[in-house]
Amino acid sequence: MKMINLMRGSVMKIHGLSSASRRLAAEGGVRGLSSSSGPRVCIVGGGPAGFYTAQQLLKNVINTFTQTGQHERCSFHGNVNVGKDVTIDELRQAYHAVVLSYGAEGNRSMGIPGEGLPGVFSAKDFVGWYNGLPSNKELHPDLSFETAVILGQGNVALDVARILLAPVEMLKETDITQNALEALAGSKVRRVLIVGRRGPLQIACTIKELREMVNLPNTRADMLPADFEGIAEALKDLPRPRKRLTELMMKAVKEGGDDKAEKCWGFRFFRSPVEVLAGADGKRATGIRLALNKLEGSGESARAEVTGQLEDVDCGLIISSIGYKSIPIDPAVPFDPRRAIVPNEMGRVQDTAGLYCSGWVKRGPTGVIATTMNDSFDTARVLIQDMEAGKLDLSVNKPGAQAITALLQTRGVRAVLFSQWEKINAAEEKRGKSLGKAREKLLDVDEMLKIAWS
Repeated sequence: MKMINLMRGSVMKIHGLSSASRRLAAEGGVRGLSSSSGPRVCIVGGGPAGFYTAQQLLKNVINTFTQTGQHERCSFHGNVNVGKDVTIDELRQAYHAVVLSYGAEGNRSMGIPGEGLPGVFSAKDFVGWYNGLPSNKELHPDLSFETAVILGQGNVALDVARILLAPVEMLKETDITQNALEALAGSKVRRVLIVGRRGPLQIACTIKELREMVNLPNTRADMLPADFEGIAEALKDLPRPRKRLTELMMKAVKEGGDDKAEKCWGFRFFRSPVEVLAGADGKRATGIRLALNKLEGSGESARAEVTGQLEDVDCGLIISSIGYKSIPIDPAVPFDPRRAIVPNEMGRVQDTAGLYCSGWVKRGPTGVIATTMNDSFDTARVLIQDMEAGKLDLSVNKPGAQAITALLQTRGVRAVLFSQWEKINAAEEKRGKSLGKAREKLLDVDEMLKIAWS
C-alpha cells in the first residue's frame, strides 16, 4: 500500500501516540488485489486512528507508527489542509477509497454565563499548552490560586488534575514543554476538585488513570462520604471493570491519604455548572456556581435532575473537560451535527460509496487508545472486505499520490514528507537531551518547517 498524508493545519507532530490534532491523508494499495497498479486508499488523519487504519491495511506487517510512515508502500504528506488545499472529492477521484480519521479538534461549550472569562480554559487547550501544540503556546494560565475546578470526570480530566498536582521532579522526566514546566514549578494550586453531574457509578474515567491519582506523591484524596451512600450495597451487581474502579474510589474515601500531604484532590458528584462567577471588578473568574443534582434511574442510563439547590465554590482556575467534538471537514462529506460524527455503518460513510471513517470522527470522543486501535482495525477490515466483494471498482486505474502531489504543487502547497518529519523529531530529541528530557518540543510552526525542509 502506498500512503500519502495530507494534513489540515500546519505541520503534524507525533509525540508518542499524540498527533497534535492535525489532519492528513495516507495513500495505499493492498497487495494481491485486482487492478494493474493495486488499489489506492487515502487516509485523512495523522493520529492513532489514521495510523492504526493504515497498519491494518498493510496486513499487520508493521507494529509501530514510525514503521508505518517508513513503509515502502506508504507516503506521508503533512502540512496539507484537507478541505482547503485539497477537497475530499479530489481525493476520491484520485483513490479507490478514502478513510476519514481526522479526530475531534473542536470543544464542547458549557453554555453557561461567564465561561468566556479569563481563568476559564477548555481541557483541549490546557492539554495542548503543556503538550506543546503551537496553537496553544500563548495560553499562559494563571496558576496563582489555591483551588482549581475541573468540570468533567473522564480520563482527560484526571490527566489535567495530575499535571496540576504532580511534583515538578516527576514532570521533569516527561516530555512536557519547558515553558509549562517552569509555570507549574511556580504554581500555587494545592487543591483540585473534579466535578461530575452524576454519581460514582457513572464516572467516565478508567481504573488506570484513577490509580495514578491515588498514588500521586504528597497528595491526599478529599471526598464527600455522602456521595457514596448506598454504593457498597451496589458493588455485587456491577460488571468487573466498574466494580474494581468503584472499589478503588471507596478505598480512597476510607483512607483519605496522608494528612501531612500539602496537596489534595477529590471528586464532587451530583453537580452541574450553571455560572462562572467573576470577581468584584468583573475581569476574571474567581468561582463557579454549581447546581446540586439527584439521579433518576440507575446504572449507565441514570439521568441527572436538578434539585433547585445551588453551591458556590471559590476557585481561580476552571477547566472544562466535558468533551471534544469532531467538526465538518468538507461540504461533500455527510455530518451529524447533533452527535458531531460522520454518520456511518461499521465505518462505511452513509450514502457515499468508497468513503470510510475510523476513530473519534466515526464513534465520538470515547474510549482509550486501545479502543481507537480496535475501531480502526475494524474499519480497515470492512474496507478490505468491500474490495474483495467487488463493492469498490478496482478495474479503474487511479493515479493516487501522483495526481494529488501535482495538484498541491500547482496550488503552492509544500508538503512535509515523513523523512522530513523525522528531522523535526530528531531536533526535538536533541534539544531534550541537553535538558535531561526525552525531548523538548518545538512550539513554532515556521521553525518546524525550516528544520523539515533544510
